[in-house]
Amino acid sequence: MTWNGPEPALLDVAAIAADKILLLDSYFTVVIFHGATIAQWRKAGYDNQPKHQAFAQLLQAPRGDADEIIKERFPVPRLVICDQHGSQARFLLAKLNPSASYNSDSPLPGGDVLFTDDASFEVFLDHLQRLVVQ
Repeated sequence: MTWNGPEPALLDVAAIAADKILLLDSYFTVVIFHGATIAQWRKAGYDNQPKHQAFAQLLQAPRGDADEIIKERFPVPRLVICDQHGSQARFLLAKLNPSASYNSDSPLPGGDVLFTDDASFEVFLDHLQRLVVQ
């Protein structure tokens, strides 16, 4: 979710941004992830102020989508609401492609750096192509 409404995002750390809300449905878990700026504004209570109704609607949109998913599914998935750099963010970070990790040559602008030893999907495909061509 952004100020322009919902838009699809890749399952990649490049999708993480301070001014975005991400909604992940992994069947058994539904994650609502708030970027750092969104989380700070929510904690400051801007969504409760009348002059920030657009922000309140931005926060409610993914919650409404998550409630619809949970209502229609059996077994009922676990709902996790988390913030960027928070401990519960691991539910989202564990599912993302680590295209920018601590050992990457160039971290992505705007995205987070994922601390993992896993290979990114791009590195995996490069190695796979080399093996197939040999």
